[in-house]
Amino acid sequence: MPQFDESRRLCQSGGVKSTAETPARPAADPSPRLDRDRIARLVGRAAVAPGRPTSPARSPLDGRVLGDVPHGQPADVEAAIARARHVQDTWAHQTPEERARIFVRFHDLVLERQDEVLDLIQLESGKARKHAFEEVADTALVSRYYSLRAAELLAPVRRRGVIPGLTLVYEHHQPKGVVAMIAPWNYPLTLSASEAVPALLAGNAVVMKPDRHTPLTALWGLEILEEAGLPPGLLQIVTGEGAVLAPSLIAGSDYVSFTGRVATGRHVAAEAGRYLIGCSLELGGKNPMIVLADADLDRAVDGAIRGCFSSAGQLCISFERLFVHETIYHRFLERFVAATQALRLGPGLDWDVDMGSLVSGNQLEKTAAHVDDAVRHGATLEAGGKARPDLGPYFFEPTILSGVTPAMKVYAEETFGPVVSIYRFSSINQAVEHANESPYGLNASVWTGDTDLGRRIAERLRCGTVNVNEAYAAAWGSVDAPMGGFKDSGLGRRHGAEGLLKYTEAQTIAIQRVAPIAPPPGIEDETFSRFFTKTLRLLRYVPGLR
Repeated sequence: MPQFDESRRLCQSGGVKSTAETPARPAADPSPRLDRDRIARLVGRAAVAPGRPTSPARSPLDGRVLGDVPHGQPADVEAAIARARHVQDTWAHQTPEERARIFVRFHDLVLERQDEVLDLIQLESGKARKHAFEEVADTALVSRYYSLRAAELLAPVRRRGVIPGLTLVYEHHQPKGVVAMIAPWNYPLTLSASEAVPALLAGNAVVMKPDRHTPLTALWGLEILEEAGLPPGLLQIVTGEGAVLAPSLIAGSDYVSFTGRVATGRHVAAEAGRYLIGCSLELGGKNPMIVLADADLDRAVDGAIRGCFSSAGQLCISFERLFVHETIYHRFLERFVAATQALRLGPGLDWDVDMGSLVSGNQLEKTAAHVDDAVRHGATLEAGGKARPDLGPYFFEPTILSGVTPAMKVYAEETFGPVVSIYRFSSINQAVEHANESPYGLNASVWTGDTDLGRRIAERLRCGTVNVNEAYAAAWGSVDAPMGGFKDSGLGRRHGAEGLLKYTEAQTIAIQRVAPIAPPPGIEDETFSRFFTKTLRLLRYVPGLR
């Protein structure tokens, strides 16, 4: 592979432990649970007309071909949306309780079949198995939560009427119709099947385009959902290139959910605006972690390892900026470097690997370019900094940089790789100022022995989620609370009530009893307006109506 040769040219190997000494060799089947026939059956679920061109889906772990995936065309999207509208009308008339039963079964099946999908996530995304398991856990948590809460969230709510006792008002939530989902490669189960769960439970149909690097995991989710009882055609997946399919997806749908780069998100939002449909966007991050002087160093170092290097740093909520109080900076750095150098890298489909691969040559090139640029401009390489072609085409060592300045690309640009810049600070105000000094605002973390102080600091950070004494799992896993970004990190929220209600249209139904809100026969408008004015003044003093 050309990218494999390029990674050898970019950097030499060494510095971090590995679980393999030579590149993995392609095998007849990618894993004991995923033979070629099994993958072909998954590919066959794509909503793409027969005879479309195909391209090989390759594993970033070793370059092996997993299967041939068809390139859908706009006509395939249009046909999928038409089928989805036909099925959605019946689905919308089922009760939330009836719909929820399917997702309880889905929850159980995902946990039962996790070995197969863990293999698939690893093979498509390159991540370590323990990081792939985060996706299984998230899918189960989200499915259970919305299965239990959907009926409550979607139930009509009594609202206060304009004339107490005479005006009965109810708030209803109707499904949008067909939701378009454009899913990324970095969390191929969480951000495809898991994200589809609330949209479907709200009564919608979903037409999804997964990233070209990870279509098989999304197709696996579709298969399990239909096995759990989801009506065929309610969720459809069209594989292919985003630039080809996205215009038709947005033009034909009633709402768009997108996860990906900021530039693409802006384009999606603009297109949604053209058609006057809503959208939710989860975009990038340059997330900060703050370690105060009284923090438990061992716990903070462990949090930094998880927060910086999970999924090889290809996690929207991972940390690329680490701020440590000057009084503990050297002790923290020493332990952090040692823990980073002890991480085990490798392509294995087992639990013995701490960090896996980047997903592509583009990600490897950008990561290496950020590190090279920083070092060239005077940054110090504390750990890592090299590609590892001995392990696979896109492996890169977990990397720590100090002495990073605004002149360096890594200072403000999102790397989306296993690279973190470490800085010292002298006061809390300084740490907060530097943490907020970013166009992004997705996730942050504060480490301290004083959790009340940690919460007060968290309230000052311009981020959608802030974890105190945890990297990201506390906020991410608490699915009853909303999750999303400030500033350039996106629009809308996943999880919580908003994660489901964003896929609905709020509808107000008002029933007027006894008399209309108008002058009675024989009463002039001026007289009625004076009466109404007196009534409004009196209502100001009625308990519960203020």
